[in-house]
Order: sequence, then C-alpha cells, then structure tokens
Amino acid sequence: MSLITAATLKARLLKFWREIGKPFLVILIVVGSFRSAVADWNDVPTGSMQPTILEGDRIFVNKLAYDLRVPFTDWRVMEWSGPRRGDVVVFFSPADDVRMVKRVVGLPGDRIKLRNNRLLVNGQPAEYGPIDPAITRQIDTAQRPQHRFYGERIDDQAHPIMITPSRRAGRSFIAVTVPEGHYFMMGDNRDNSRDSRSYGAVERVRIVGRATAVVLSLDPDRYYLPRWDRFFRGLP
Repeated sequence: MSLITAATLKARLLKFWREIGKPFLVILIVVGSFRSAVADWNDVPTGSMQPTILEGDRIFVNKLAYDLRVPFTDWRVMEWSGPRRGDVVVFFSPADDVRMVKRVVGLPGDRIKLRNNRLLVNGQPAEYGPIDPAITRQIDTAQRPQHRFYGERIDDQAHPIMITPSRRAGRSFIAVTVPEGHYFMMGDNRDNSRDSRSYGAVERVRIVGRATAVVLSLDPDRYYLPRWDRFFRGLP
C-alpha cells in the first residue's frame, strides 16, 4: 500500500512539475532576466527628487541606456555610452548599497562646486530661472509655501529643483574633482537629499540604468489614490 501511495505521489509531483512548476520557473527566469538586464521599474519612497519625482511614483528604468550586462550580474558585455550631465539614474549607494534615484551633475574629471545652492561645473555657474507652474502644482498645497522652485540649466539640459530656506542643509561645498570612472549625484530636492555630498562620487559599475518616465503614481497622503495626471509622464 505504501509503495502504491509513494508511486502515486511521485506521479502527481511529476505532473505538477510538467504542467505548472516548469512553465512557471521558465516565466520567472525570463521575467527576471528582462528586469535584470533590459528594463525595470523602481518605487520612490522618499521626496529627495521633488519636484521632478514625487513620493509614490513608480519610475521606468532603462537598463540598456548605457550598456548590456549579463542578467543577475555586474558583468558588462558591451558599453555604448556613459551617463550625461542631467540624466536621472538609478544606482546603489556606495555608503550602504541602498538603491537610489538621483541626477547626474558631474562627469569623470569635472570640478563640482556648490555655493549657496548654486551649482558650478568646471567653473561655469548653472543658469537659474522660473519653471512651469504645472510642476509646482504637483507639490501639496499646504507644503508649497515652504519651498522655492527654480529651473536649473547645465550645458543644454534644464530641469527643476526645489530648495527649502527654513531647513538646515549643506548648501555649499568647496570644489571637488570627480574621479575617473565616477559620477557626482545630487537630488533635485537640494535641501533634503542624501547624495554625493555625503557619500562621495558614485562608481560607474554601481549605476543600474537611466530613469526616463513615471509609469504610475499613487499618493501616500491620500490613501494611495492614483495621481492620473502623472501616469506615463516623461522625466526632464
């Protein structure tokens, strides 16, 4: 009786493996490989990239933006470009390996300086001006008066930034040279961002890919209701 039970159990397990287990494993491998090497999405739990990216945004990450890697590894098969100034990238922090989203402001060899929240790259000050009011309206009405919003232009790339005068923050630092093979990262929420000002420049191998758009957005302050106007919105 026990032999028959064991044989029956084995047959059922084999049938389960063939009909459900094996196809499911194949799907997991394919999807995992795709997310590891081609494209992925990233939840944003903090406001360090406001007003560009809000808490509750889920952003699309193009992992083929700069190179092709072997899935589930850091081995690069081919590299066709490097991050540019102004790119929003996803990377692993050199301080604690936490996955982060920040903006590239300095390339290898650049001299980066911040003076009263004004950025200088290789001695050239960034340009600052007003931004589209539609961007500032994305910030909660009650919080908006606490902040100042500007458009920051580096070379030919412009993006919004936010500063908070009432907040204690590191608004200045002396010029630093970005080491070879590294990139200097800063959050668009300049007075509330843990970035290269605290953990230094980020090594190229730590960069996962380029964030290009908000796929969907849920408002954590309003019971995670969808922010429909942010769905499929490109990132400046």
